[in-house]
Amino acid sequence: MYSTLLLAASIPNTVAWSPKVAMVMIVCNIIAIAFGKATIKNASEGPALPMPAMFGGMGFPALLATTSLGHIIGLGTILGLASAGAL
Repeated sequence: MYSTLLLAASIPNTVAWSPKVAMVMIVCNIIAIAFGKATIKNASEGPALPMPAMFGGMGFPALLATTSLGHIIGLGTILGLASAGAL
């Protein structure tokens, strides 16, 4: 009984999906892709994407890495903005 009550008390409230949340995630991913394009030494290595010009000639591994970083940054940004009351 006490363990379920303690577990329920430690779960933070999360923000519901909205277009604002989606825009924050999109912006964070674009920033991460731009950062990755500028810093990854061999961004075009590995399998090519179907439309490589859309992502600045990046290969699939670089795109996967940058969007993964973008989602991590976006998660932190969304949770931070939600706890501050901005979302």
